[in-house]
Amino acid sequence: MKVIMTTKIDKASMNIKKKLIENFGFKESDLTFDGNIVYEKGDVLILTTNTEMIYYDYIDREIEKQTKIKPEVIVFASRHSSTKKLPSLTTHVTGNWGKAMYGGKDESFAIAFPSAMKLALLKMHELNDLGWTVCYEATHHGPSELEVPSLFIEIGSSEEEWVNERAGEIIAETIMYILKNREKFKVALGIGGGHYAPKQTKVALETDLAFSHILPKYAQPVKKEVILRALSRSVEEVEAIYVDWKGSKGETRQLAKELASELGLEFIKD
Repeated sequence: MKVIMTTKIDKASMNIKKKLIENFGFKESDLTFDGNIVYEKGDVLILTTNTEMIYYDYIDREIEKQTKIKPEVIVFASRHSSTKKLPSLTTHVTGNWGKAMYGGKDESFAIAFPSAMKLALLKMHELNDLGWTVCYEATHHGPSELEVPSLFIEIGSSEEEWVNERAGEIIAETIMYILKNREKFKVALGIGGGHYAPKQTKVALETDLAFSHILPKYAQPVKKEVILRALSRSVEEVEAIYVDWKGSKGETRQLAKELASELGLEFIKD
């Protein structure tokens, strides 16, 4: 079963859940999760928790424990917060390049689903009649301890956007689209740039490249074993390392180049 994860304490999450139920015909099931009714439609379930999802490590195990259903993918419908309050529609996979500041474990990564994130970007870009930014975010928060592929899809970045009904509709439609469609893309680990990964976003929207984990400049440098761990945490094989050259620190650029050569991966310098 495919799981859409929501939380009661997140206005964007509840906005998206409402639009999923209204627009896609989800019905109440006999299941509950964390004391909340589970909604279902075909092979898709909507689950709701009562806490912050970024701190919910091992949620895949908890889903199986409470519902007796093993999820094959988890899509977290969430808010994005920023001090700049940039109106945005974003997607990313979770984990921590260094110390875990917002959930998850240190230097640990969830399993990326690159094709789903790319399809989410493409669909959000297509549907975006709000004039908001559509982008990846770098890997930066929990949960990191998951053994099924997952991704966050978020409405950002302040309460005004979180409750915007059109934004809720766009994300709801995007989630259903990626859960029903599969495409094969060349997958790259992204290195460099800022938190909103502008170069990686542009490349994903304009070429056949899809990204797994993204290491921003502010999280550099990292140890070789951390990059190797990130490379291994993808449900689809990573075939390339993409480097935003000007947006990366010198030692990280060199390490990426050496790793690509060592592992037989394509090295893409932008």
